[in-house]
Amino acid sequence: MTEQHVLAFSTRGRESLDIGGEVAALVRRSGIGRGVAHVFVRHTSCGLAITENADPSVRRDLETLLRRWAPDGDPAYRHDLEGDDDMAAHARALLTGVSVSVPFADGRLLLGTWQGLYLFEHRAHGHRREVVVTLLG
Repeated sequence: MTEQHVLAFSTRGRESLDIGGEVAALVRRSGIGRGVAHVFVRHTSCGLAITENADPSVRRDLETLLRRWAPDGDPAYRHDLEGDDDMAAHARALLTGVSVSVPFADGRLLLGTWQGLYLFEHRAHGHRREVVVTLLG
């Protein structure tokens, strides 16, 4: 059995949004006993990651690292049509990735105790983001 859904999220600029609850709700409603939830973001300047969900300082530290690895306004960038954060956001999306797969069973995601599923907004300003969730069971 396969189902596919599109979830929409509004971001406020650089942040990490916990989207695990919305994905888990789709799994519960699906009635699929066990399978895999494939989660894909339809944009090139945000990303998805499974990371620590107990201590928010982990996500703040990840943002610090992303700023170091892909700084805004680097004079070496050629692509800056949408501002200083344009190319940096694309590079950060490569670092976080655009998809994750999470196994599920009995109506719940099989994430580890300290894992959460996050949408990372890499642009400085808010955007509407779409995430495609495909449930395979």
